[in-house]
Amino acid sequence: MKIAVMKETHEGEKRVPLIPPTVDKLVKLGAEIVIESGLGLSCLFQDAEYEKAGAKINLSREDMLKSADIVLRLRKPPMEEIELMKKGCIHISYLDPFNETELVDKMAEAGISSVSLEMLPRTTLAQKMDVLSSQANLGGYVSVILAAEQLDKVFPMMTTPAGTIKPARVFIIGVGVAGLQAIATARRLGARVEAFDTRPVVEEQVKSLGAKFVKIDLGETGQTKDGYAKELTPEQVQLQKEGMAKACSLADIVITTAQLFGRPAPRIVDHVMIAQMQPGSVIIDMAVETGGNVEGSEVDKVVEIEGVKVVGLGNLPGRVAQTSSQMYSANLGNFVDHFWDKEKKIFNLNLEDEIISGCLITHNNKIVNEMYKSIMNK
Repeated sequence: MKIAVMKETHEGEKRVPLIPPTVDKLVKLGAEIVIESGLGLSCLFQDAEYEKAGAKINLSREDMLKSADIVLRLRKPPMEEIELMKKGCIHISYLDPFNETELVDKMAEAGISSVSLEMLPRTTLAQKMDVLSSQANLGGYVSVILAAEQLDKVFPMMTTPAGTIKPARVFIIGVGVAGLQAIATARRLGARVEAFDTRPVVEEQVKSLGAKFVKIDLGETGQTKDGYAKELTPEQVQLQKEGMAKACSLADIVITTAQLFGRPAPRIVDHVMIAQMQPGSVIIDMAVETGGNVEGSEVDKVVEIEGVKVVGLGNLPGRVAQTSSQMYSANLGNFVDHFWDKEKKIFNLNLEDEIISGCLITHNNKIVNEMYKSIMNK
């Protein structure tokens, strides 16, 4: 099978979908890998390194799309490239299906079997393919580094001849993969860290990293079967804001990570809460690209509200592009490897498999994903 790996065209995107070691792994499975010339340059991987790993280099993007059995990308495909792919082609990438309904419809119409990597089931078997977790992990790390750059204080406690410097106080809202990495990174830098999540079950994880878990009685909460926090009622949201206001007012840095799968991010830090914070404090809104957790945050901007810096920079994993490409590439390689028929040397799109049925959106000119159909009334 011919696998085409496409260069990213999204402005400012430095991550790449496949790096040479993963190419080597897939070539050894028996796959024919064709990469677009210059694929890895943003991460300092030369075409020659891909050729050494067994890939062929192609200068024609159109030719690659027309001849590929499988297309691998990082981001969703440009609309105009869907019609270039041959019917029955398997397309694997981030797809953002709930916000890209026109794109999904067009892929179904074109007969493309589209895999949305965001939809991978949160199971033990699928962990090695879980791009959301690997990228969120790095996003949590970067959020703390950005906060340290923006804050006019040091993180650790220091005892000096000029006196003792108190540690910075960091408050992290949302203790998923990103939040846990943010806690760990802030603690490594010596900060005093507190964290809150609507799921009481994560308290032990917070404490194991040396942080304090902030308890707010919201009544009945919990998590979905996939480990995501359940959406709160308006009354619970108000209780949460009231409970978090004090922690925010004491913090030098607030990092918000709360996102809802397939829906806009919840607004959890409002103008009133920001006004109670100390001047010079910093808020990092990790959910800014999906609507934002923080009132007034703007995508790819740092704005000042009531003397507080609100950082809304997008694509945080892309700020450590080499590492995030390494992890995404490994996830992608593991996905292909898991469904590769080593005897026939083909990718086995097994529609009965739990992982495939969870992340396959379109197939045979139809939308086939049950979750997508139920939410979008398709």
